[in-house]
Amino acid sequence: MNPLSLLKAMRPHQWVKNVFVLAALLFSLGEQAHSGNALDRADQVLHVLIAVAAFCLGSSAIYLVNDVMDVESDRKHPTKCNRPIAAGLVSIPVALAGSLGCVVSALALGWYASTPAGNVAGVVGGYMLMNLLYSMKLKHIAIVDAFCIAAGFLLRVIAGGFAAQAPLSHWLMLCTLFLALFLALCKRRAEIDLLGDDRGSHRKILTEYTPAFLDQSVVVLAACTIVNYTMYTVSPETAAKFGTDSGLVYTVPFVVFGLFRYLLLVQTQKGGGSPTRVLLGGDVVFLVNCVAWLGTVAFLLFW
Repeated sequence: MNPLSLLKAMRPHQWVKNVFVLAALLFSLGEQAHSGNALDRADQVLHVLIAVAAFCLGSSAIYLVNDVMDVESDRKHPTKCNRPIAAGLVSIPVALAGSLGCVVSALALGWYASTPAGNVAGVVGGYMLMNLLYSMKLKHIAIVDAFCIAAGFLLRVIAGGFAAQAPLSHWLMLCTLFLALFLALCKRRAEIDLLGDDRGSHRKILTEYTPAFLDQSVVVLAACTIVNYTMYTVSPETAAKFGTDSGLVYTVPFVVFGLFRYLLLVQTQKGGGSPTRVLLGGDVVFLVNCVAWLGTVAFLLFW
């Protein structure tokens, strides 16, 4: 077996989702820069990066198990048939052994990243357990599947807060929830477009979703994300942390543009069903907008 095939089966391109672990660190360092209350930033950053690595391995462990469980349906799928396990490039015993190794490594890294603020290993373990249940049963229940995906993003943010020893804003948690639900339902919409009337043979739950319901839902969730993010930028809590003239409200257009651009990609079937593919250069305009948002936030928080 080619080790690169096992690495591909671990889906390293999906690790980009773990940038959510960095959210608490980014705003924590910005708050320190404004208040002049410098903590041991190197230690803070190290713990968060280790937490990111723990989630990368934890998510890979679940991807391997999921692909083993779905191997037969993946072989009938127009794109998933190319996954290493479905294509026969990685055997099921090797995939399960690799998954076990990832679980042990993820928990060990989570233990190392833990701080007095919280147990990162416990959060990583809960994330893997929830996703195992998702692979076994929960992904077959409409709406529940989307909330499981959203819970995974919330756990990433919580782990990042524990590792950085930074309090988590309720605004951050709400924005993460709505954005994750938005992405999850956009993925379902893209799957329906890709598979068409044959979608039930690949995943029965897709027959329980309708394009009209998904279109209405993602619009509502996009609006909730925009409203929550806007309220965060102008809230008294934000003003107290970063100063009344922090200017974060000027980053709202980037968020609005990003959500609208992503919706356009979903509607035109140009990769909008895969946020990782879009973020990794699948759409240059979307990527540039994300970099511009991040650069603007960093400038406003630190300078």
